[in-house]
Amino acid sequence: MNHNPSRPFGTMPDGTPVDLITLTRGNLSCELITYGGAVRTLTVPDRDGHPVDVVLGFDTLEDYRAQDKYMGAIVGRYANRIADASFTLNGREYPLAANDGANHLHGGLSGFNSYVWKAKSLSPDQVSFSRVSPDGEEGYPGTLTVEVTYTLTDDSLEIDYHAVCDQDTICSLTNHSYFNLSGHSSGSVMEQYIQLKAASYTPTFPGSIPTGQIMPVEGTPMDLRQGHRIGEHVDDDFPQLLMAGGYDHNWVIDGTAGTLRQAASAWSEETGIAMEVLTTMPGVQLYTANFLEGCPVGKNGAVYGNRSAFCLETQYYPDSPHHANFPDCVLRAGEAYHHKTIYRFGIK
Repeated sequence: MNHNPSRPFGTMPDGTPVDLITLTRGNLSCELITYGGAVRTLTVPDRDGHPVDVVLGFDTLEDYRAQDKYMGAIVGRYANRIADASFTLNGREYPLAANDGANHLHGGLSGFNSYVWKAKSLSPDQVSFSRVSPDGEEGYPGTLTVEVTYTLTDDSLEIDYHAVCDQDTICSLTNHSYFNLSGHSSGSVMEQYIQLKAASYTPTFPGSIPTGQIMPVEGTPMDLRQGHRIGEHVDDDFPQLLMAGGYDHNWVIDGTAGTLRQAASAWSEETGIAMEVLTTMPGVQLYTANFLEGCPVGKNGAVYGNRSAFCLETQYYPDSPHHANFPDCVLRAGEAYHHKTIYRFGIK
């Protein structure tokens, strides 16, 4: 049964059709495309009740295929970076594509973001995307069967990630939506506020590979526990920020990984829109879109410049396979991978 309005969104070079699916619930609406399982629009009311689309996106499939920013997409088999484009599991080394300098990023040359997913409409406010990642895809072991369910509630977009593999593998799935709480076409987010429920973070070497340390944020510009304007410290003379061109780091979310808890909140004084991020994942990457320039023109002709959005990607820590002190990202054969992330909206 098809509960959701669905329309064609284009065709892949091999003839595979791509659809756009609309979810609605109360004052919220969301458009998703089967290419990358990507969030194309997410419309929520501002303080005056006017609808505001708070995620960046594109008007055509061609633009989605031309960009390399993972715009709104499901990212996998392993989100973020793996050093030296390889990892060892059960004593065997698995080489991966080096698609970010010497390192592996967001699943490789053809990550989950670049496939057309199967959509199953569950209700007017819920759709499930699935795909099978075959053994050896992008170098990863095991046939991984993945299902990602998007659900709109009265105040949230909920994302449920399920996966199972027939061999031991590594798995870290996320969504790469770019948020701008003043509206997708409103320009810089440097005046918007961010708060992270995280007393520590994982510093990196140049190239954004973690050093393996877990460091306190106390006394550094990485301390976002109180809520700051994003632009307040983003250009501080602090080695971690200078290396990444702004915030592009993994924070260690307070509380117990595996339990649903608050990771972050953000808000815009301009629209009054506030967003809370809850997740079961151990980490969250705050990325201030430091390298967004050069992507195609956005929805309705919007120009997306550097820092005109922020990402809050819930995840296992980057490069976890190389760090025994990081949470274990190994998915054992036959075991269920299940994580949940909620983007909850209100007025502040």
